[in-house]
Amino acid sequence: MADPELVRFTLDNGLRVVLAPDETAPVVGVSVHYDVGFRSEPEGRTGFAHLFEHLMFQGSESLEKLAHFRYVQSSGGSFNGSTHPDYTDYFEVLPAAALERALFLEADRMRAPKLTQENLANQIDVVKEEIRLNVLNRPYGGFPWILLPPVLYSTFPNAHNGYGGFEDLEQATLDDCAAFFDTYYSPANAVLTVAGDFTVEQARELIEKHFGDVPHRPAPQRPSFAEPAPEGELRGEHVDPHAPLPAVALGYRMPDPINDLDGYLANLVLAGVLTDGDGSRLQQRLVHREPLVVDIGAGAGLFGPFEARDPDTFTITAIHPHEVSTEQVLTALDEELEKLAATPPEDQELKKVTARWAASLHSEHDKLVSRTLALGSFELLYGDASLVHRLAEKMSAVTAEAVSAAAKALRPDSRAVLVIRPGSGASDQEGTEQ
Repeated sequence: MADPELVRFTLDNGLRVVLAPDETAPVVGVSVHYDVGFRSEPEGRTGFAHLFEHLMFQGSESLEKLAHFRYVQSSGGSFNGSTHPDYTDYFEVLPAAALERALFLEADRMRAPKLTQENLANQIDVVKEEIRLNVLNRPYGGFPWILLPPVLYSTFPNAHNGYGGFEDLEQATLDDCAAFFDTYYSPANAVLTVAGDFTVEQARELIEKHFGDVPHRPAPQRPSFAEPAPEGELRGEHVDPHAPLPAVALGYRMPDPINDLDGYLANLVLAGVLTDGDGSRLQQRLVHREPLVVDIGAGAGLFGPFEARDPDTFTITAIHPHEVSTEQVLTALDEELEKLAATPPEDQELKKVTARWAASLHSEHDKLVSRTLALGSFELLYGDASLVHRLAEKMSAVTAEAVSAAAKALRPDSRAVLVIRPGSGASDQEGTEQ
């Protein structure tokens, strides 16, 4: 599909708006991105940003609990929200005729969510159960996104458990919730994105109608989460009672995603050269030829690319048999990185990876919900939603020399190594931070 023409403007209360009209299907996507993620949550309140995301679905001062769910689903739509390192998003996808309903719902909870002791206690329990399901009672739960950061990073924003420890969650108060909302959930700290079948004039009128009177509050000053890169190899170990096999995760600091996008993209291509498909270098050597591992992966970002500002993390993860040592895996990984650092990849190898990336981007952004969320997050993080439509071209422009330079930067003396050992007793302490 052709890239939609974007219209961008800002309301008097500071809300940034991105419109992406597209008449190919009679549906609309609406998202709101708030410039707050788990890196912004206060010390002693791990998991608070994610907890607050849950609270935003618990009604408002004008709508009862579950009304949001009922209004979207009765219109034939879907909805959700998610918490990331540097932002939290909320979205609906609905038939085009229900555009005003989606805008009303998002403006309504931006104006005044229903913060009650009952809702808070209920959602603390929901989040705790989510942690039990996804982390504490699951093989390789929290691997590597919860377990690796405290090895690689030293400051609370970068190192702490964004899912949250049970003790911190249980100590959250309504005053904490009100302060968090007042600080971060202002229109001046948010981006509204509308994509799909609508006219710009129609959308402008409806947005002004529903969001225009949301009171202005100044956006908080965004702190820098920068910290020095490691000056030597850092090691950590975690015993996982549910893991059937040992595993290892390597974490490296990446180029600044915002101010050095070309360097960041070179790391994305490097990840593809290393582990994308059976023909990739680490798959060929460590899975097929030797073999040393049963699973290998590499990627940019602990959740994926383009989800965080600096600092961000390049990861390599491997699950290996008991008889293979961590050092054997590390030696093979380092040798393959050294080969790439010394000799850039061949043109055919590079084009295969960039073509896959381009196809993946086009396929993903052909989905209305993915396109809506991508436009909102890029407007928030990069100040330029249109960058979404230039990513494939920029990825294809990454040179073999840039990939080689990216490999050269992944040195043993500036990385974190997290070792997962199968065992028992590590997660018996319910609610401890992993």
